Amino acid sequence: MFPPSVPSVQVTDLDPAQPVPPGSVLVDVREQDEWDAGHAPDAVHIPLGELPDRVDELPDDRRLLVVCHAGGRSARATAWLVQGGRDAVNVDGGMVDWSRAGLPVV
Repeated sequence: MFPPSVPSVQVTDLDPAQPVPPGSVLVDVREQDEWDAGHAPDAVHIPLGELPDRVDELPDDRRLLVVCHAGGRSARATAWLVQGGRDAVNVDGGMVDWSRAGLPVV
């Protein structure tokens, strides 16, 4: 569990038919090898270490759902994005829980 200052959503709270709500963008902050092993369809891949240099690649008018392996890196990324004025939410449980919930992985 993360501090209340980091907005979070549980994977189990996502709609299995449409886990990324309309108007939202899923941002995967895992490393390249993790991404290559499997990721959510239509996710945007920006490794955590590259986020400060690549944040402008993300829309500033849409909610960002941030995911990593289990939720730690994505919580840090979410806190940083929120501090910068972005509408960002951590996907608690990350791709581990995403896969366990049977959500799509490519």
